[in-house]
Amino acid sequence: MTRILSIPVGPRPMIYDHIKEPVYSSLTDRALELTKKLQNVQQRVLVVLAGLPGSGKTTIADHVVQRLNSTTNATEPLAVVLPMDGFHLPRSMLDVLPNKAEAYARRGANWTFDGVGVLKLVKVLSESRTRISDTILAPSFDHAVKDPVANGIVISPNIKLVILEGNYLLLNEDPGSQINKLVDDTWFVDVDPDLARNRIAKRHIKAGIELTWEDAVKRAEGNDLLNGVEIRKKLVKPAFLIQSVEE
Repeated sequence: MTRILSIPVGPRPMIYDHIKEPVYSSLTDRALELTKKLQNVQQRVLVVLAGLPGSGKTTIADHVVQRLNSTTNATEPLAVVLPMDGFHLPRSMLDVLPNKAEAYARRGANWTFDGVGVLKLVKVLSESRTRISDTILAPSFDHAVKDPVANGIVISPNIKLVILEGNYLLLNEDPGSQINKLVDDTWFVDVDPDLARNRIAKRHIKAGIELTWEDAVKRAEGNDLLNGVEIRKKLVKPAFLIQSVEE
């Protein structure tokens, strides 16, 4: 069973040892409280949920949004997850890089993402907090063809809370260093490297990317865990820290 330690970051942090269910509730409550607090000054709330590979951030984001949407009687969703997967550089761009082989081997590393595109979208979303009018389009990622899909995600005017989810959203270098100032709250999911290695290797085997445990571990160590080292080293201090552990 997986449990989560949720740690509010501050001068005297309180530490809660919880299973997943109470943590999802805690994060949902935090988002609702923030929305209520800002309702008189802005129409939309932006939350960054960053984390290390294998930390479970995608699952956390999905659960929190599901809970947020179930707390109202609205006929349409009021909260969405906006993953950064759609900003992978397409294979057509990787193919023309001088280090093509390395680019494919390290796909998912920070330098294989369109950081300029990420920042441009976050700026548009940030402006929409006080001036919601038009529908905002963002790219998604098609895992079957292994490439981004332009305008695959639609942020409609009725959306009141957006959770931006991705590995590199809280780095102390561009675009992360600017993104931190454009949103209303920042959450980060940390995880022990050994636990991350096992989770990622299992994911590679399940997806058919690798056929043996040895190859799956090798792939995790040669890419995902290296990315995790960079993220932890360059992390902008989040407002809320979540430590993912295995029970």
